[in-house]
Amino acid sequence: MNKQIINDKRILSILSAAAFLSVLDIFIVNVALPTIKKELHSTDADIQLVIAGYLLGYAVFLITGARAGDYYGRKKVYVISMCCFTLASLLCGIAQTPLQLNIARSLQGISAAFMVPQSLAYIQMLFPDQRNRAKALGFYGGVAGVASVIGQFLGGLLPDIHFSNELFSHLDGWRLIFLINIPLGIVAAYSANSHLKEHKLLRTGSFDVSGVILGSLALLGLIYPLIRGRELGWPLWSLVLLGSSFLLLYGFVKNQQAKMKRGVCVLIDFRLFRYSDFRIGLFIALFYFIAQDSYFLITGLMLQDGLNISSSETGLLFVFQGLGYVFGSVGSLVLIRKYGKKVIQLAVLLMMVSLVLHVFLFSEAKVDWYLSYPLLLMYGVGCGAVLPSIMSLALQRIPADLAGSASGLYSTIQQAAVALGIGLTGGIFFSFLSEGTSKIDYINAYMGATGLNILALMCVLFFLYRFPGLNGKEKIPGVKCK
Repeated sequence: MNKQIINDKRILSILSAAAFLSVLDIFIVNVALPTIKKELHSTDADIQLVIAGYLLGYAVFLITGARAGDYYGRKKVYVISMCCFTLASLLCGIAQTPLQLNIARSLQGISAAFMVPQSLAYIQMLFPDQRNRAKALGFYGGVAGVASVIGQFLGGLLPDIHFSNELFSHLDGWRLIFLINIPLGIVAAYSANSHLKEHKLLRTGSFDVSGVILGSLALLGLIYPLIRGRELGWPLWSLVLLGSSFLLLYGFVKNQQAKMKRGVCVLIDFRLFRYSDFRIGLFIALFYFIAQDSYFLITGLMLQDGLNISSSETGLLFVFQGLGYVFGSVGSLVLIRKYGKKVIQLAVLLMMVSLVLHVFLFSEAKVDWYLSYPLLLMYGVGCGAVLPSIMSLALQRIPADLAGSASGLYSTIQQAAVALGIGLTGGIFFSFLSEGTSKIDYINAYMGATGLNILALMCVLFFLYRFPGLNGKEKIPGVKCK
């Protein structure tokens, strides 16, 4: 029994490497962007694509990545995608032009899109008991949350490193934010190949090529113009792409429904939406990640460019947010079992109050840093109680045969929400700076962008109120595809 527990922990650690690396590389560039722009002589659009290219590749291919694991084997896809992610990280670290960096970042995102769904699907299979699965998903979500904080810290610290040794004098510090992935990726790929067992392949039908094309084009048409359109003044092509994305999404849904009626395998199994907790869990994830991820972007910019704080000092401030996250995630595991979703609702309220206090703190003529540390700690406690739990709420009762489709769809919604948060909240932030870049302009920008994040968290509270609870039982009949 003890050997089995040790083995389960080892496997869970191996699978959590996907969450750690994929989330780390979303956040690690935020604080480092000003340094990268200077060193590579990049434009604002080039730097925006450092984030957008990764998210775009991630979101567009997530559903495809989940289905690929079912069809070709989850172990094989996980190991290969981990190797590709490691190689793409090397290409990022040695990039000499903005174009090279952005192409490598897109490859990182695509690799993560194939890597992450396999890890979530493995957890669904390896922990069939609902309670153990909830614990495993909570640990997995906790690793992802910690990675987001570590990413902010390292993104601030590493660019300030300068090598005096002649051998490494040509190695700029910002390149380390990508190169640190290489040893981690090698160890993770080797461990996965050694310890993971391949599951039974689900090659009961042909791969859904038309679904892949329609779904990918729909997400691409939605996310890309949202990120680039505002910066370019909403040219006609961006509006056309946005409009066509909804038509493509409608065509994708009809395509999938028609294939399900014929018993043909599809990318999204619409039986998932018969689970009320899964449906509502997707809305909770959507609005939460709009607020959560854009917070790091606008707060990092406010601290560095608005308040003239160095990148390393900015990274250090986020350590306190990380400490709060650890406290919140550990404490919430016990409290949620006793009090249920009320704990998560209170944590969201704590985040909202903290954001209001952020605005007041940064608006002062002289920022009191002794107040900023406990304030970021307070926000982190709220994040820690919410982030690991919402994944469990959505996925904990999904049966093993729907695990790949469920994890892919959840992760797609999550990454689409990240992109929406950067596009919408970031768009509001930068629109306030179009007339000037004084401290007052930054304060107004931060106030407007934070207001949208508070509104998103209010939506999270609404859907948490509508959530059916933690003890419901629903059975969905299985359907074989041909």
